[in-house]
Amino acid sequence: MSFTSQDELNLTRALTLAREAAAFASPNPTVGSVLTRDDVILGEGAHFYDARDHAEISALKQAAALGNNVHGATSYVTLEPCAHHGRTGPCADALIAAGIARCVVATVDPNPLVSGQGLAKLRAANIEVVLLDPAHPIAQQARHLNDAFAHFIQHHHPFITLKAALSVDGKLAPPPSTRTSTTPHWVTGTAARADAQLLRQASDAILTGIGTVLADNPSLTDRTGLPRRRPLLRVILDSALRTPPDSALVRNAASELLILCSDDTTQAPTDRESALRARTAEVLRIPTIHGHLDLNAALKALAERHILSVLVEAGSTLNGNLLRANLVDRLVLYYAESELGLDALPFATGFDSPYGLQQRLTRATRATFPSHLAPNAEDVRIAGYLHDPWANISNP
Repeated sequence: MSFTSQDELNLTRALTLAREAAAFASPNPTVGSVLTRDDVILGEGAHFYDARDHAEISALKQAAALGNNVHGATSYVTLEPCAHHGRTGPCADALIAAGIARCVVATVDPNPLVSGQGLAKLRAANIEVVLLDPAHPIAQQARHLNDAFAHFIQHHHPFITLKAALSVDGKLAPPPSTRTSTTPHWVTGTAARADAQLLRQASDAILTGIGTVLADNPSLTDRTGLPRRRPLLRVILDSALRTPPDSALVRNAASELLILCSDDTTQAPTDRESALRARTAEVLRIPTIHGHLDLNAALKALAERHILSVLVEAGSTLNGNLLRANLVDRLVLYYAESELGLDALPFATGFDSPYGLQQRLTRATRATFPSHLAPNAEDVRIAGYLHDPWANISNP
């Protein structure tokens, strides 16, 4: 049987369930599932990490609780049912045992060790499997929800999104000589800034450098007010431990603050470490290369904490270092219509303009927001991938 309009409705519902649970799934993938027979929903569910059950099991349990027999039913799932033992048993086995007749899947599992095995199990049990083409809009949405998981499971370090608000001439902020305090200079309007907050809400961690801390004194909190399973981990790269103990980040250290510094105590003195720890900040020493923190060691430290996704909100130096090290996976750039001039801070040290990077983006999207500059002015968001985490994942 082909993919029908009713299949699209039910799989779209499964995708909605996955989105609603996205902030509660990390470090596992985000998945939604719906069980139907004769176009009647028998049960549905999504994966919540703390509840352990995968989406398929959640849907089966809801159907049982409602007294619905799922024998001969169709299972709709946004990610291929697993075929291996992890925190729970294989979902493919559970669907087979339940007697479903058909399974409609948005996308395969990106784990190269298991991809396709769940589908193979279902087919071996004579269950009809419908797998969407990767170019299908629902497949694309299901994949986007799991970009970070797909990247992490293949490369074993976090998926890095670099976000920046820029003037139309590609600058981050006015020249330092024109600034008189650490009050942030807002380049874009409130609508674009609210959209950027959603990036924080969707991330496991937010990363900045000591230069931004000293210049702007940011809090880097998730201000969406939306619920999430894991607190947003705020991470500072600070080789010499120059973070002020009275900075906004440290004052709110109880809400997850990690400062990465040099493992050389002559560069990062222990008395500075003690002062920060006394304010409940966590300090972790990592290797340096030519006096600068090893960025790969920093990402490894985050991976060991099961941090799948990192949002970078930093200054020119860290942006440039990450880009030169080829560690940025996704760019999200917000442009205002104003110009800041030749002497303003560049988007990234060593890069003449962000526009060249934009030409390299895949799966690029564009959105607009009302600007604060004038009634008819717009802020523009350009987002896309420098490294597509699904590039090497194909349908079996």
